[in-house]
Amino acid sequence: MSALEQVPWALIAPILVVQFILMIVALIDLKRIYATNGPKWLWLILILISGILGSIAYFIVGRKQA
Repeated sequence: MSALEQVPWALIAPILVVQFILMIVALIDLKRIYATNGPKWLWLILILISGILGSIAYFIVGRKQA
């Protein structure tokens, strides 16, 4: 059996979909927002590289509160 056949896709697929949607929403928000806590290029890299944790960190820490 190959390693991919042993992966429980029914559990992993929803997590991947949520991660992808959250990343897209964070990137759209990053483009539209005027100011962030820290440079935008750093948040862009953090969102793209660290996946779901980077997106969550952006929404908690990165958005500048009005």
